[in-house]
Amino acid sequence: MPYSWEKTSDPATTAELHLWPHQSLTARSFSAVILGFFLFALIPFFGLIGTKLLWGLLPFMLAAVAGIYWAIQRNSRDRRVLEILTLSPEQARLVRHNPRGPAQEWQSNIYWVEVILHQTGGPVPWYVTLKGAGREVEIGAFLSEEERRALYSDLSGRIRGMARN
Repeated sequence: MPYSWEKTSDPATTAELHLWPHQSLTARSFSAVILGFFLFALIPFFGLIGTKLLWGLLPFMLAAVAGIYWAIQRNSRDRRVLEILTLSPEQARLVRHNPRGPAQEWQSNIYWVEVILHQTGGPVPWYVTLKGAGREVEIGAFLSEEERRALYSDLSGRIRGMARN
């Protein structure tokens, strides 16, 4: 699950939830993908060894390898999103750290926070939002449908428990 409840200094009164997008490509597998693409792209060049055509096609093959490298790196940078929801008996605070641009922040009195699950009508099915302090903010939009449903039930219970304290 790409979210977890972190341990806090006082687990009885505060809770902290960290959410992040799936990262299926590790640094080691990234290297393997680039090396594999390069080696498979070299196969047609073995028949061209010793010809002028090899030098004419080589820059295009290297440009393709560079393009794959750039695209995977860009995707990795764009997936560096971290959402941190901090719950206490007094307030709920959500901070979204974006890959580019400033962090976005929302906070509300915990008693007035409402967790809403939109089955349809959102940018994705089973869309989870937090409503309070006159605003409605999304949380975990990058999660899968099953993960958003689990997040909704988990988050609803935690917020109700915190509001009672």
